[in-house]
Amino acid sequence: MSVIVPAEKHEGGTGRVNNVTGESDSPGPRRRKVRRRLSDEEIAARRKKRRRVQIGSGVGVLVVVGFFGWLGYEGLQAKSSLEKAQDFAMQAKDALLSGDTEEATRAAGDADRYAQEAQGSVDSFPWRAAGAVPWLGSPFDTTRQMTTIVSGLTADVLLPAVDAGSAVSPDQLILDGARINLAALRDAAPVLETTSAAITDLDAQAQAVDSTYLGLIDDARLDLQDQVSELSGLLNNTSTAAQIAPAMLGADGPRSYFIGFQTNAEARGTGGLLGGFAVAQANDGAVSIDDVASNRELTFEYDPIDLGPDFKQAYGHSRATQDFRNSNVSSHFPYAGQIWQSMWQQETGERVDGAIATDPVALSYVLEVVGDVTLPTGEKITADNVVELTESTAYSRFGDDQAARKAYLELVAKTVVEKLTGSISQPQALLEALGRAASEGRLSVWSSVPEEQEILAGTALGHVVPDDPAPYAGVVINNLGGNKLDYYLEREIEYTAGSCEGDTRNSTVTVRLTNNLPAGDHTNYVAGMFDNPIGAPAGTNLADVALVATQAPSSKSQR
Repeated sequence: MSVIVPAEKHEGGTGRVNNVTGESDSPGPRRRKVRRRLSDEEIAARRKKRRRVQIGSGVGVLVVVGFFGWLGYEGLQAKSSLEKAQDFAMQAKDALLSGDTEEATRAAGDADRYAQEAQGSVDSFPWRAAGAVPWLGSPFDTTRQMTTIVSGLTADVLLPAVDAGSAVSPDQLILDGARINLAALRDAAPVLETTSAAITDLDAQAQAVDSTYLGLIDDARLDLQDQVSELSGLLNNTSTAAQIAPAMLGADGPRSYFIGFQTNAEARGTGGLLGGFAVAQANDGAVSIDDVASNRELTFEYDPIDLGPDFKQAYGHSRATQDFRNSNVSSHFPYAGQIWQSMWQQETGERVDGAIATDPVALSYVLEVVGDVTLPTGEKITADNVVELTESTAYSRFGDDQAARKAYLELVAKTVVEKLTGSISQPQALLEALGRAASEGRLSVWSSVPEEQEILAGTALGHVVPDDPAPYAGVVINNLGGNKLDYYLEREIEYTAGSCEGDTRNSTVTVRLTNNLPAGDHTNYVAGMFDNPIGAPAGTNLADVALVATQAPSSKSQR
């Protein structure tokens, strides 16, 4: 076996290598390793090629540096423009609400300008290329999604909304502090319908924006989602009002409504026992309230009305359409509205055009805005004491003297109503208070006009149990003891949905009810039982607890 070794001293031979032929003069078989001299032309070509490689590498580095430099510049521009667009968008919204249409126009224009600048940055080649990189590019893609939403917000929502002007501004919508500008609402209805549809679509896009690993971008994403959601609620509510409020408030002729004051201390499906009522008259945007009275004016023996077989099966045993005490056992408010309409017509011969329900908690929200009221006795009714006063204190103060207690609560209701129908100095705050009450199910409205009711049913004001196959679960509590213990009833409801892999899924609803009645002496009217079939001790909650839920894709919820 032969071995070729380096040209250095080596035992067994000199190991010299001929530099021309590459032939080894060491003993053994010879191997040729040919080398030749390069010509001047070849040397020059190789040097030129190396220079080309070096220049190409330099250009590549410059391209990469330039790409990221451009990307960094566009990023700074997009960030700055996007933040300015969002700031001006919120300024435009606030100006609209305060009735400053000139400022709203200016701010909306600035918001649109900066939004378009930001859009130009994120539509650039380096931005789109960076956003296409899996995972690492997510901040760029998320920012691009956000910018597209803000751009649509300014162009398709804010600028057209400015044209709606006074219809969006509570300060301008209420004339002379007492009458609603129905003409402005109707004139703005087409624009509001368009902007409502646009903001609804943008809100869905905003909620679907991808999260990212950069906290700064993710915080901006959450802020944008909150801002778009808030504006969506505002414009959707205003659009709904523009569609139905003019007619409902008497633009086409007088309207009347039965108002039920519910006592949550004795639970019912829509909130609480019908403790008192009033009738509201609406004419050309002005609302007056008369016939404020306690439930002493109502009876237990009205002629029944037919609300369908489902209602009869679920609530027929309670005589709900005949006895005012059970008139709202279903949580589906349109049922209560129709029953109250029937009862009032049988009482007076007057057929009201709809019904409204509220409770002391909703009144507390309103009193936070309009201020305290003072009874003829000098006692003050405030946002802080109205709930406890009407749902607890009144029962202990008057003991079992129901006539005195009802007269007192009737006086409270009349005094508060007079305050509410006076001049409104903070219309925006009042609308926010009413909106809060509606979102909590403490303010419900039903209209006997089918077209109006169809719109109301899609809002929180409708307090409607849906009959579509979408997932739904609602817990309904009705007091069976005839006492006032539900003021002390703590309710916890948990809803856990299973996986949604098939046509149906298993869901779990957990309901926890805790009686927090404090120790001490309580009147029989508060802690006793009107009917005690199980012989329970005083202070015991006796309730009918029902779960209203979607049964199957082809079934309807049991209202």
